[in-house]
Amino acid sequence: MARASIEDLLRAGAHFGHLTSRWNPKMAPYIFMQRNGIHILDLKQTQRLLDDAADAAGRFASKGRKILFVGTKKQAQNVVKEEAERAGMPFAVDRWQGGMLTNFATIRGSLRRMETLRREDADGTADKLKKKERLMRARELEKLDRVLGGISEMGKLPGALFVVDVKREHIAVDEARKLKIPIIALVDSNVDPDLVDYPIPANDDAMKSVALFTRHIADAIIEGQKAGAIERDSAVAEAQSRAADEAKVSEAEAKAEEAEPVTTMADAEAEARTEAAAAKTAS
Repeated sequence: MARASIEDLLRAGAHFGHLTSRWNPKMAPYIFMQRNGIHILDLKQTQRLLDDAADAAGRFASKGRKILFVGTKKQAQNVVKEEAERAGMPFAVDRWQGGMLTNFATIRGSLRRMETLRREDADGTADKLKKKERLMRARELEKLDRVLGGISEMGKLPGALFVVDVKREHIAVDEARKLKIPIIALVDSNVDPDLVDYPIPANDDAMKSVALFTRHIADAIIEGQKAGAIERDSAVAEAQSRAADEAKVSEAEAKAEEAEPVTTMADAEAEARTEAAAAKTAS
């Protein structure tokens, strides 16, 4: 996968942090300087940590794990949704439903309800209801789809989270940390990077910056999925080859056993008489 260059990061405005009055001291190692009252992030560290985060995303994807994209701020919603769909990953862009991770059993019930409403709309069952009932069901489906539509294919807890704004998505981060789900996230100068397993120091407000990092993580996931598929196919082929070799060996052993001379009762008696005669002669 192509590495994001320093020039790409500069053009996207990834180096602009928040006002110096709003910074989190834990971000000090990632800050290059301050200019006009604004912190400037160290893009060399951003580049290196982006590589680490992308490698992690690729590893998770290669093992078949889902990575939940979370970005509910207005400037992030469209790109997060588009890139998550491109990578075949679940997403949450409208708002974070409390308990989406820690109370996933209840969320799964809501997902089943949403699927039922969709199915009944498709097969015409809803058309038999009264107008008021149809209207209520349509509103219920619209709300469920808006909040949970992005995770409709997520049958179990995700293997990791990709978060655009740690401060805004603090509930999602807290739930993931409670469940020990790895977190990949952009960390601006006003957040605590210790909350994240794979922090990427970067501007989390500018649309170009958000788009660049989200696209890079999605690319890493897609490559990881391809690598995982190749590895699984190789493992299957190797297992089949090994099984075929073992079958050939078993067949050869069976043929060898069939080719060995069979000792009959008459042969055994003749051999016994010969041995007795030899013993008598010797005595």
